[in-house]
Amino acid sequence: MENRSSRSMIDTEGEEAEHGRWIVICSDAVGETADAVVSAALRQFEALPARIKRFSHISGGREIREAVREAAERRTFIVYTFAQPELSEMMISEAAAHGIRAVDIMGPVISAISMTFHNQPLARPGLESRMNEAYFRRVEAVEFAVKYDDGRDSRGIGLAEIVLIGVSRTSKTPLSIYLAHKGYKVANYPLTPEVRAPQELFQIPSRRIFGLTMELEAILKIRAERLRSLGLHADADYAAAHRIVEEFTYAEELMRRIGCKVIDVSDKSIEETAGLIIDCIQ
Repeated sequence: MENRSSRSMIDTEGEEAEHGRWIVICSDAVGETADAVVSAALRQFEALPARIKRFSHISGGREIREAVREAAERRTFIVYTFAQPELSEMMISEAAAHGIRAVDIMGPVISAISMTFHNQPLARPGLESRMNEAYFRRVEAVEFAVKYDDGRDSRGIGLAEIVLIGVSRTSKTPLSIYLAHKGYKVANYPLTPEVRAPQELFQIPSRRIFGLTMELEAILKIRAERLRSLGLHADADYAAAHRIVEEFTYAEELMRRIGCKVIDVSDKSIEETAGLIIDCIQ
């Protein structure tokens, strides 16, 4: 990353985009919101490497003009998030003068909220990043997820807002951490035929428990890769089809007894699975 006074440059795709596509981001705060939106949008395009140049903590016309010149030189567009209306007006004017497309991420949403609920925005940059109650809740949730990861302490099942169960390599840990960053306290417990499931799973409401499953071929591949990464033979029992079928049979029966919702994560991203879980508990 390159820092120059109020701006920074982030390379999102590396050398392929060195002389190719660029996207300019501008913000009167850090620019994380615009960066996240642009990154999400880029994922909708296959094989489209692009580099992001970010201008952060913009406070006036000089920095806006510099960003617009940069976009013009690179023949690209600008994505911006300004809490201060006067900066948005400057950006619109300057971009139009140079024939540059400028996309406002925050403005239309702020305007819609203001008009719908008859309330005026604070117009203060960086409010979304302020250390507030929600921030500390997320920190606490992450600490909780780490403490009660992989069945380390079954007491966490009774304390958790969400409990994830499933056989090994069904994305329990990454899903727990992702949900924790959303502010949810999550415990996860691995299911194996040789270990009796903790009684806590039968003592909490089943709506808080989510069973994760996966297609046989998918988990075979994941487990074989896991063994190789550890320097072990891929034909070990851990990655054998008969062993996985045995584990799945046990897990499915247990999930049926608990009465929890079962989610097949074979073709789902962590974000998609988390979205399904959040929809269920809200």
